[in-house]
Amino acid sequence: MSSATPVVNLGEKTVVHGGRQFVMRPLAEDSYTIMEAGIPVGRAVYTFGAANAVAESDTVTEDFLYEISEAWFAAIDG
Repeated sequence: MSSATPVVNLGEKTVVHGGRQFVMRPLAEDSYTIMEAGIPVGRAVYTFGAANAVAESDTVTEDFLYEISEAWFAAIDG
């Protein structure tokens, strides 16, 4: 896991983490495509009270996307 804390901007639907900006594009109520520079890199899904992430690119790790997903859903739950 990373030592940096992801920074969430709900209004712009972005998360900045590790010096990189990701856009959270909604697929369903608790499901998002995580995009970097317009390219899908993974998915974030909130199921059974937990954030889950799936990497779809070799440019990110599942752990890295998990941190983004955790921060995103925590911000939504406020």
